[in-house]
Amino acid sequence: MLSNSQKLPERQNITPWQGCPSEQLLYRIQAVCQFESADPKAVLGLHRSSDNSGQIINAFIPKAKSCTVILADGQELAPSEILPGFFQLELPTKLNVQANDYKIRYQLEGDERIFTRHDPYSFGSIIGDLDKHLFGEGNHLKIYEKLGAQLCEIDGIQGVHFATWAPNAKAVSVTADFNHWDQAAHPMQRLGESGLWALFIPNLQAGEVYKYAIRAHDGERVLIKTDPYGFQSELRPKTASIVADLSLHTWRDDAWLQKRKENKQIDTPMSVYEVHLGSWRRPEGVPQEIEHPQFLSYTELAPPLIAYVKEMGFTHIELMPVMEHPLDMSWGYQVTGYYAPSSRFGKPDEFMAFVDLCHQNDIGVILDWVPAHFPRDGHSLGWFDGKHIYAYEDTLKGEHKEWGTLVFDFGRNEVVNFLAGNAFYWFDKYHIDGLRVDAVSAMLYQSYGREDAEWTPNAFGGCENLEALAFIKKLNTQIKENFPDVLMIAEEATAWPQISGDIEHGGLGFDLKWNMGWMHDSLFYINQDPIYRKFHHDSITFPISYAFSEKYVLPISHDEVVYGKKSLLQKMPGDTWQKFANLRLFLALMFGYPGKKLLFMGSEFGQSNEWYYARELDWWLLEHVPHQQIQSLVKFLNSFYRRDARLFDGDFSWDHFEWIDCSDRDNSVLTFTRWNAAKTDYLLFVANMTPLPRYNYRIGLPHPGAYREILSTDSGEYGGSGFHFPVNQPSEPVPWQSREHSLVCDLPPLGVYILEKIKDHG
Repeated sequence: MLSNSQKLPERQNITPWQGCPSEQLLYRIQAVCQFESADPKAVLGLHRSSDNSGQIINAFIPKAKSCTVILADGQELAPSEILPGFFQLELPTKLNVQANDYKIRYQLEGDERIFTRHDPYSFGSIIGDLDKHLFGEGNHLKIYEKLGAQLCEIDGIQGVHFATWAPNAKAVSVTADFNHWDQAAHPMQRLGESGLWALFIPNLQAGEVYKYAIRAHDGERVLIKTDPYGFQSELRPKTASIVADLSLHTWRDDAWLQKRKENKQIDTPMSVYEVHLGSWRRPEGVPQEIEHPQFLSYTELAPPLIAYVKEMGFTHIELMPVMEHPLDMSWGYQVTGYYAPSSRFGKPDEFMAFVDLCHQNDIGVILDWVPAHFPRDGHSLGWFDGKHIYAYEDTLKGEHKEWGTLVFDFGRNEVVNFLAGNAFYWFDKYHIDGLRVDAVSAMLYQSYGREDAEWTPNAFGGCENLEALAFIKKLNTQIKENFPDVLMIAEEATAWPQISGDIEHGGLGFDLKWNMGWMHDSLFYINQDPIYRKFHHDSITFPISYAFSEKYVLPISHDEVVYGKKSLLQKMPGDTWQKFANLRLFLALMFGYPGKKLLFMGSEFGQSNEWYYARELDWWLLEHVPHQQIQSLVKFLNSFYRRDARLFDGDFSWDHFEWIDCSDRDNSVLTFTRWNAAKTDYLLFVANMTPLPRYNYRIGLPHPGAYREILSTDSGEYGGSGFHFPVNQPSEPVPWQSREHSLVCDLPPLGVYILEKIKDHG
């Protein structure tokens, strides 16, 4: 209610207007002044007088110390202040003013600036009935062009159209730097029963800092919220949104997009370099591990990172979430600004330029995306209008106990639209090549991370989240229809079938799935002392048994080299020489096994320390030869992988992989082949998993002929002891391992040979 110093004037001091019966006159003014109105346009703006004899302009400008109405012909008229901040002007009866034919000039207390702007309450909305209908259905896939802060033109006037969804709110306003963060200054209009609120504020430009003030459903609390659809955010610890112009960047990646269209990424070699932008490199001369560290910007990172990735031969960069997040140590997985690239590294157009430069250098960009959950930060999505609208209201469904976060309500169309629109947004506005969807298991299972009493069975008595399942299928279908050449990649660690299967055949429709089984099994095996590996032989061979059950990515990600898990190099057993030899062995097998490849930054040169988000990689290690040699090996493996179809033609089919011998556990030796698409040519992999050389070791061969070495990981070039396969070694007609021909060679300690048959022999 109004304070004693702000009592409403007598009714006779106010001129009534059409559409506002006299008995409602004071109530409506009071609702606007007290930030309680869902229909401010019924009070503010241009109206006909109740007797239709003239026109009236009502304006509410809290803390205004002056106010003037300026007509299109230049006339300046002084309205009456009938209540502190509430101004009314009766226009001369001879005038016939149009809605946007006048401006209001005002000055606020304590502010030297003088504002001259068109009246926000004289304009309509860019949101039409179709928009409201599609949004309510969950099918407005470009909702990011309607909600949020849109730079646009209405009736020939430039400004910013603000819109948000708050179905339970009693009132919503734009509170911003330009109105001194006054919650009542710019109340928004509720658009029917859609739960949407909108207001066009003319004469604003990009760069304005704002939030939404939301009077909760109980009428008491006022929540100050960041824009869920905000395109730019302030740098943490500040949390406001910033009006951004997404048209500033001129794209120059047409050649890449055409290439991507003609050669779908899933059919090409993919070697992904996973990067945390905040710790790949840090500014020189700046102390590290401070509370709010400084970072290289998108602009500063682009040239060295892209040059390095290109030199190393990776095909893609995968960025840990770049969406805005308040806490550095969350690595980006506690997202508060789904539509805003993090301000830690720069502005939206600068991130666009980063992606564009990647594409111009034939490097794809994948973003980690987090639709499973969101944090509880007060300025973000939780309790957005006083109730849970983005999360499930039922805490048994709406909270992730393990992470302390909230679960998106996948049964609510507007929430589904928020997430689907977000995926579209990154493909559309930022030309992203793929999304790696985080924590899919947590979406699929209501029981994920919960005790038996902490989850609610679905309608069929099961633990599956049927609404999340429907969302995933719908989203993947929509993306395939609109962006057929991008990738949707699932991080999913359970036995749920057909994650990458076709939806029409019962699958979920992802293009690829992270092979967490391969990661766990292979790292478990390689971590064993070689003397005991024969007892764990199945751990290195078993992953092939399910290698073609999905379309897989083989991931060695940030999760495997952090928080007590040791770096990839330090996972390896043995002395220093053996650690490097084991790492070479592991990397060669990774490139030999079917599936796309992903390697976290630092692993490519044998980072010694675990990854820590607040410290850059140990680049100084490259002053030492062993680390240079690991880097050289990865560079060779990437180059060889990209140019030799035998390593990627058969990623998803048994037809292109064949064991020669997977059962020699006593010697801890593996032999297998990778075939080209036509099954006319193959590579032969021979791996000795012990530090003992295997002399005169016989290997069965698919075809007779002479063989040559493509790679020995034990080469001195890579830090090995110097074992090499004999030059042009001929086969012998000696049956072995169910083959009619074989050859004998010495196997290197902790080493891998990659061999091929010489085409003009046999």
